[in-house]
Amino acid sequence: MTTGFFWDEKCFWHGGGNYAGMLPVGGLVQPMVGGGLPESPESKRRLMNLMDVTGLAGDLDMRHAPAATTEDLLRVHPASYLDTFKATSDAGGGELGRRTPFGPGGYEMAALSAGLSIAALQAVLKGELTNAYALSRPPGHHCLPDFPNGFCLLANLALAIQSARAKGLAQRVVVLDWDVHHGNGTEAIFYDDPDVLTISMHQDRNYPMDTGDFADRGRGKGAGFNLNIPLPPGTGHIGYLSTMERIVIPQVQAFKPDVIVIACGYDAAAIDPLGRMLATAQTFQVMTQQVKSLAEDLCGGRLMMAHEGGYSEVYVPFCGHHVIAEMAGSNIVAPDPFGDVFPLRQPTAAFDRFLDGLLGDMADAL
Repeated sequence: MTTGFFWDEKCFWHGGGNYAGMLPVGGLVQPMVGGGLPESPESKRRLMNLMDVTGLAGDLDMRHAPAATTEDLLRVHPASYLDTFKATSDAGGGELGRRTPFGPGGYEMAALSAGLSIAALQAVLKGELTNAYALSRPPGHHCLPDFPNGFCLLANLALAIQSARAKGLAQRVVVLDWDVHHGNGTEAIFYDDPDVLTISMHQDRNYPMDTGDFADRGRGKGAGFNLNIPLPPGTGHIGYLSTMERIVIPQVQAFKPDVIVIACGYDAAAIDPLGRMLATAQTFQVMTQQVKSLAEDLCGGRLMMAHEGGYSEVYVPFCGHHVIAEMAGSNIVAPDPFGDVFPLRQPTAAFDRFLDGLLGDMADAL
């Protein structure tokens, strides 16, 4: 088994300017030492550093990729948006949507980020790799065709899927988004499409606060092929695995995809500043086992992941290491430094009973 890892140093250079967390500096908002947007390069760079130190990088096929072409981008984004994005980028950067500031060269960095996802998916579909991970930055799952938001400037996974489909490499695709925030961009792009099953398991009413309802099931020919699973804050390890077993896995099995694609965010982790879900590195590892087994049973092992959110510079590297080692079947371990603590902070039995009932109601409604 060969696992590809797609990355580029230039993706780490994307920046959003002078922010203090989610707030632009100014007025009563004081600058932070080493501050900026939560979507910083450090969580991703430290993941790569950890893989180098443990030796996991040596078990991977490390690759670069060209930027997404204009032809690729036009499969999802209208020319008017791309032209405005490029002109703003060339003029030094700015803010085109909601919480998506970028600096000079932002257009080229976003196109490169999308290119990593495009190349990773195509390498899997062509049989060059068993599975692949794209360290895409900036992320993509919130980006609408003509409106960027939530740190996302281009719809990386949607672009990868549409490029692969245009080349005849796949037709039926499952997108499973386990980022803590609703994958509203991916949902919107495929909302009418019966050949792409989009599943988002996210913290209820986190971001965006006006999307992600269970009742939103698709439209027209795509009716029934969008599934939102809004979970309560504090869902935790057992809750995530139960959600996978009771809702996600049966839906994917029934759909019978050509490939499984994961929007792999780590912001459901226990100490993420933008989530409150109490997942652990082991949670992400076991979910990876589950989707890897699904892919082996349904579509010849074809599995691709793209990095989305995750804002704890301390913990994201360990969550990512657990996922990538599992994808590669590697026995190289980076022990979870919070492995003795986070299990003690999991939900109570009473909460688990409440969640069990909630998941039962969802399963009955499908």
